[in-house]
Amino acid sequence: MRNTVITGDRITLRSIQEADLPTLWNLIYGDPNPEWKLWDAPYFPLEREEYADYASNMKEWFHRWDAAESSPESQLVIEVDGEIIGTISYYWEHKPSKWLEMGIVIYKPMYWSSGYGTEALRLWISHLFASMPLARVGLTTWSGNERMVRTAEKLGMQMEGRMRKCRIYKDEYYDSIRMGLLREEWNGR
Repeated sequence: MRNTVITGDRITLRSIQEADLPTLWNLIYGDPNPEWKLWDAPYFPLEREEYADYASNMKEWFHRWDAAESSPESQLVIEVDGEIIGTISYYWEHKPSKWLEMGIVIYKPMYWSSGYGTEALRLWISHLFASMPLARVGLTTWSGNERMVRTAEKLGMQMEGRMRKCRIYKDEYYDSIRMGLLREEWNGR
């Protein structure tokens, strides 16, 4: 059963529950041109899902994680004072070698540049290292998202790769940026 709760100073990361689905759907798809999408890989279009399809897909995801039990959930909601403001996640770039990448989206602009994302990622990194035998956690972003790069740097992540001019957004080239953090670097902080 999904019941992860990770509490920080100002935020809580917790399991997504079925009752959260309408809120999450509205945060993701409620606005046809959401502001958060300008920063979260805007070179990929947001492919809208109808609520019924979204809810069905999420319920399938619930079932997979409930059945797996040995793996930590790959996505949690970020809450501030009981309000869902975003999600935090991980995915396997290459599971056999334990190459894991993480991501975060704070959907509500009023919570940007206030330290909520930094706190969420700090809690998430600690959780991932405590829950899995990882040597490294990674994060991929783009040079247009300077806030994300600064957040990763604040957490001690190192620039590991910069693919120059491989993302086009509004007829301008941007770099793809890979950042990473080793377990021993995290433990040494």
